[in-house]
This record gives sequence, structure tokens and C-alpha cells, in this order.
Amino acid sequence: MPLQHPRNPYAKAARRATAEEVFSAETARVPTHDLPREEMRGEVAYQIVHDELMLDGNARLNLATFVTTYMDPHADKLMAETFDKNMIDKDEYPQTAAIEMRCVNMLSHLFNSPEPDKATGCSTTGSSEAAMLGGLALKRKWQQKRKAEGEPIDKPNLVTGINVQVCWDKFANYWDVEMRLVPMEGDRYHLSPEEAVKLCDENTIGVVVVMGSTFDGSYEDVKKTSELLDDLQARTGLDIPIHVDGASGGFVAPFVDPDLEWDFRVPRVQSINTSGHKYGLVYPGVGWAIWRDAGALPEDLIFWVNYLGDEMPTFALNFSRPGSQVVAQYYNFLRLGFEGYHRVQQYSRDVAMYTAGEVEELGPFELLTRGDELPVFAFKMKDEVQNFTVFDVSAALRERGWQVPAYTFPKNREDLAALRIVVRRGFTFDVADLLLDDLKKQVARLEKLAAPMARRDEAGGFHH
Repeated sequence: MPLQHPRNPYAKAARRATAEEVFSAETARVPTHDLPREEMRGEVAYQIVHDELMLDGNARLNLATFVTTYMDPHADKLMAETFDKNMIDKDEYPQTAAIEMRCVNMLSHLFNSPEPDKATGCSTTGSSEAAMLGGLALKRKWQQKRKAEGEPIDKPNLVTGINVQVCWDKFANYWDVEMRLVPMEGDRYHLSPEEAVKLCDENTIGVVVVMGSTFDGSYEDVKKTSELLDDLQARTGLDIPIHVDGASGGFVAPFVDPDLEWDFRVPRVQSINTSGHKYGLVYPGVGWAIWRDAGALPEDLIFWVNYLGDEMPTFALNFSRPGSQVVAQYYNFLRLGFEGYHRVQQYSRDVAMYTAGEVEELGPFELLTRGDELPVFAFKMKDEVQNFTVFDVSAALRERGWQVPAYTFPKNREDLAALRIVVRRGFTFDVADLLLDDLKKQVARLEKLAAPMARRDEAGGFHH
């Protein structure tokens, strides 16, 4: 017998009245340039902003971003509880500061620091800030050495591949450092150790090696670069350090490529930046800068603040920011541990390699990478396909909500246009199959075109 609930004659009317009250309360155009003169009720303001944000893409279907788009409810709760804690106020929030240093110690161990119990590092707003801090330390160390030798310090340069993230261009611009870029060549889409060493001289503050290129997900060879710099030093006396940009790979390689020597096991590596809000599995924004030891970070870059009768070192470009992301990083470290991170990252790699293989089987695409380093792969149209482009594919997938970036490569390979898929936590085999089904349908439609349709600016670009 079905259960019978007593009727509430006012229930439906009350719901309707509430809805009408909220939606009818917006009696004028919502201001977008000037501050409104009068207040409005919280639920009305919420509804206005909420409705406008419906026009954003679905973050879980955003296959362009490396940034975390899923955390579990316990992490959500901890972050909500700590949004109001200012990370810079270490004297007022000493336990949050202590948690930050625990994370630094854990990462120092993870990156095989020779002195992990004397870890040197800090949290940042993201890996870009951490990269700039690493660059500043390299420049200051170079300046100190040159001054001691009585040499000029007016022409510092930094050697990187042309594929580096834009934060390095900002660093060079803001701190007057010449960028010496190794171009792409043929099927090499990232830094060549041999070409990098050719660009080094007495003014080189360091070489940046990327563990996980944003263009195609590939690792650069840290150990080979170090060996060639060793040879350069033996021949010329030039002692040039390495900074590893591990924005993504710093949270991938330790767990799924443990035998790969890219971190402080390589003696020439002086500093590493990594992104907690990418494969560190935390919502944006948190990054980490870790130095080999205290000697790799010049003392005159560090500021000291007093808290609880003790002195606390701080090195940052940013000031006030919430402590919630650092708390969430510590939660992940406790919640997942090494085995949990291994499981998550290996699963992402398995999904990436499966998806890449299926894309290759579709026919019109050629893989540039296979997702077997970062869980990221890039692919292009086969040369014989002339009636549609990667920009048509990107635009077509966007019709179903998928955000798959189409972009051209930089100098020396401007002729190459590609699509890239980033697999993150939350992108499962089931979701991959949904993407592949949509891709198959769109390819079948695009193959009937007489000529390409989408312009590059219509397809959704790539801003790395």
C-alpha cells in the first residue's frame, strides 16, 4: 500500500512565492561598471551571480587545464573552515604556519634533498610564483659570485626551451634577465640538452629544465643536461646550476617514475618549483618552491618575522592569501600518502594512454605524444586530411561542452597545429568513453566538409 502523506495546502504556494520573490526583486538592469547605490538581499545577489556563471564552461569537461577540478567533501569542508586564515600572518596563525613547514619537509623528502630534515622552501600562490622565486635565487647567487670575482653583473641570462610556461618570460622581463630560448626542431618539441649548453656562458644564471611540457606532456632530460653542464665546467670552469620546473611533473614523476633521476639526486639541481593545484590535487591556488639546501637560497632574499617569541623566515612575492589551500595540501598528504598518490597518478596515466590509443585508431589523427609521461597527450591531423583542421575539431567538441584546446607550436614549428588533452583526477575511463563517442560523431560529420570552417580564434585557444 502506498504511503499517504498529509497534504500541506501552503507548501507549493510557498515555494512559488519564494521563487517569484527572488526573481522579481531584480527590478532594474544589473550594474556592470558602477557600484549600485542601494543594497539588495543576499539571496537576490546570489541568484544573479549564480545565473551569470551558468555561462561558464563545465570545469570537469575542461580538458585544457592542468588545474585540479575535483576534491573530496572532507577537503571541501576543511577549506571552507580556513578561508579566513591569512597565510602571511604567521604570528596569528602559528599552526597553519607549522602545517606549511610540514608540507615543505614532506616535499623535500619526496624530491630527495640531501638534507631533508633541514628543508628549505615555502608555499606560494602557485607554481608561477614559485618559479620566479627560484629564478630570483639563481640570479642573486650569480650576482654574489660575479661581485666576489670583480666581474660585471649587468647582463644575466637564463637558458630554457622555447616551450617553457609564460611565467619564465615574465620573470625575465620583470627582473631584467635575457631569455635564451632553445627552439623546437623537427619532432623534438622541448629542450635539447646539447643545444641548451651551447647557449651558456659566464653570464648564465642557470638552465631551466621542465618536467612536463605544457605543449605535449613530455619530460625534459634533467640528468643529461646536468652531465653536459659537468662537461662544460670541466672544459671552461663555468659552474651553471639547474632549476627544475616541475609544475606538473613534480607531483607525477616521484609516484609513477620513481627510478627517473630528475630531482635533487642530480647534484646540479639547486631548486624545484611544483604546483599543488595541478597534480598536487588541490584547488587553485597553491605552489611550492623547494631548494636543495639552505646554501642554495641566498640569505639576503629572506625576511624574518617574529611569532610566539621565535623568528620565522619568509620568502614570497605575494602577501595576504588564504591558508586554506596549504591546509588542503596537508590533508591530501595525510589522506593519500605515497601509495594513494601513486594510485591516482597511475590511474590518470592509464586513462591518458587508453584515450590516446583510441584517438589514434579513429583514422584522421596522428599522435605527437601518448600520455606515458605526464597523463597528457597531443595529436595533430594527418597530412592527407585537408578538408578540416584541429580548430574545426575543437569547435565541434565545444558544442557538447568539451573544452579541448587547439593551438599552433612556437618558432621553428609554427607549421604544426595540434590538439591536447589533459587527464586529471576525476577523468575516468567512463568519461573518456563519453569523449571518444562524441569525437567519433564529430569526425564523421567533419569528414563530409568540403573545406575547413573554423577560424583559429573560434576554436578555443591555448593559454599556458
